Amino acid sequence: MPKGRVQVVVAGAGPVGCVAAMLLARGGVDVALVEAGPDCAADMRASTFHAPTLEMLDTLGMTERLMARGLKAPVYHWRDRRTGEILSFDMTEIGDQTRYPFRVQCEQYHLARMLAEELETLTGGSVLFNHRIVHFEQDESGVTVNLETATAIETIRADYLIGADGASSIVRKWLGTEFDGFTYAEKFLCLTTDTPIEEGMPGLAPVNYVSDPDEWLVLLRVPALWRVLLPALDESNEHLVSDEKKNDVFSRLVGHGEDVQTFHRTIYRVHQRVAKQFQHGRVFLAGDAAHLNNPLGGFGMNSGIHDAFNLCEKLIPVLAGKASPDTLGRYDRQRRVTTHDFIQQQTMQNMELMRGGQGEAHERQRAKMRALAADPEQRRAYLLRQAMITSLREAEAIA
Repeated sequence: MPKGRVQVVVAGAGPVGCVAAMLLARGGVDVALVEAGPDCAADMRASTFHAPTLEMLDTLGMTERLMARGLKAPVYHWRDRRTGEILSFDMTEIGDQTRYPFRVQCEQYHLARMLAEELETLTGGSVLFNHRIVHFEQDESGVTVNLETATAIETIRADYLIGADGASSIVRKWLGTEFDGFTYAEKFLCLTTDTPIEEGMPGLAPVNYVSDPDEWLVLLRVPALWRVLLPALDESNEHLVSDEKKNDVFSRLVGHGEDVQTFHRTIYRVHQRVAKQFQHGRVFLAGDAAHLNNPLGGFGMNSGIHDAFNLCEKLIPVLAGKASPDTLGRYDRQRRVTTHDFIQQQTMQNMELMRGGQGEAHERQRAKMRALAADPEQRRAYLLRQAMITSLREAEAIA
């Protein structure tokens, strides 16, 4: 049974919600993490942890544990599928800016589950699976949250509510905030396999963006699997998850697609959207509930974790009576502006580079990437942007 009164309710036990709940509990806050599902969902979409995120998670004792489970990736490639040209980007070049000049490739649910398990051991921390938020009301002194279980509607009273409940956030929907942006025309197909794709494409890095005017790809390595992400415009969902499609994709990669075993065949739509407000009185939005972007660059989960750290570093002193509630407005200004002006723009640029185009358009994109890779100053700036170091510095500068 949930407590009837806590200081903060966090909706959603994905990585963002789990990070927020852990930060609050570690800060002496009485917090309830509520999740509609029976566990932290094993979502395969996010698997990249960037350098600033690793630095943040180190304060929770999670970085070494992620590195033990994951794959360290200091180098990533932009590849031209037609010509075989490879442009290599080495994050050790920005080793003077971070203790972690690499990405860690590890499925996001490992982080969420580790945090949820530890949260339950902390005084003031509780995790409520199979509890779905159905409604809430806020007033001058707090928020009343109604939760649906298998047998009842239960109520928790809290000082604040954090909606980290994903792209279809019920918290955002009840707030009625605008979720401006657009949805890409393409559907995206994600396939996972333990087939050694590197045998068909020698020299693959753990992270590879493969440009092609007809069918671009993202090839990501996690410890046990390759993840293959590709777009689809006019194909039916039935065809996209068929053996025929799987065989076709992998035949072009390794030459014997019919022999390839897949463990996931997932179709999803990709959006570029940002909520009009991240704060509504005593209710906050974070992660996918607040912003969505395409997966190129691995910014989605990371920016959500950055939301959680930014918000909790302000909320903890407010709850302790050491800061004015007025300071919470900086969360909205810093994270919403940075998300809209930097992260959204960068992911859209990444998408355009991958889409390429036919003939001259594709050649222009190749020339742009060649020039960037060849210029040390431009390359360093690019690495800092892709590692999300620049976006965090921009956020800190917003009053």
